[in-house]
Amino acid sequence: MTLLVATDLVRRFRGLAAVDGLSFEVREGEVMAIIGPNGAGKTTLFNLLSGLLAANEGRIEFDGANITGSRPHRRCHLGLGRTFQLVQPFADLTVLENVMVGALFGGAAAGSAQAKAEAAVLCDRVGLGPKRDAPVSALTVADRKRLELARALATRPRLLLLDEIMEGLTPNEERDAVRLLREIQAQGVTLLLIEHIMSTVRDLSDRVLVMDYGKKIAEGDYATVSRDPAVIQAYLGTDEP
Repeated sequence: MTLLVATDLVRRFRGLAAVDGLSFEVREGEVMAIIGPNGAGKTTLFNLLSGLLAANEGRIEFDGANITGSRPHRRCHLGLGRTFQLVQPFADLTVLENVMVGALFGGAAAGSAQAKAEAAVLCDRVGLGPKRDAPVSALTVADRKRLELARALATRPRLLLLDEIMEGLTPNEERDAVRLLREIQAQGVTLLLIEHIMSTVRDLSDRVLVMDYGKKIAEGDYATVSRDPAVIQAYLGTDEP
């Protein structure tokens, strides 16, 4: 089943097309990775999909419904969640309270008591259980990434957009994150991720979309796109990652 369909998306900034006629689809249950050089338009695409930016042209459908003009909170309530590359938790709240905000904002929790119970489960799920009552200022980079993931999961997404969730992690932390994302996928959440660490893309993704200058230049499984001459020239280089 197709969960998300983007058709001929365009977003311009002062005449420059950051996303330029992009079309693709995400299938329910898969992990799809988006790669490309800096400035390719990847985060702009996420902002279009999540509603933080409006498309100048094109159409976005989620679970068969046209959400092109929908506000971010409406998309969240429909089951489209996301994380951000720059993690910005609420500094005055504890880890648990930050996750509670996700549950309440997403409309998944009926009240604060339910939000607290669900947040506690999610803290355990991402490995933050022992730190649930700690201030976010005490968290490491890896723990902040886990918190960002827990907040997004608290909205009960069907499709989760992950913007460079591996950035700043050590190799061991990356491996732990891959295992966690596989568990999340196995529990029924479809994943669409922007990632620049090719080992993660190789190990985690079912399909890969490659962008350059706002356009799609390749799409397919990792083995296929990594051999594509256009991808090698634009992004991967001459050596196998």
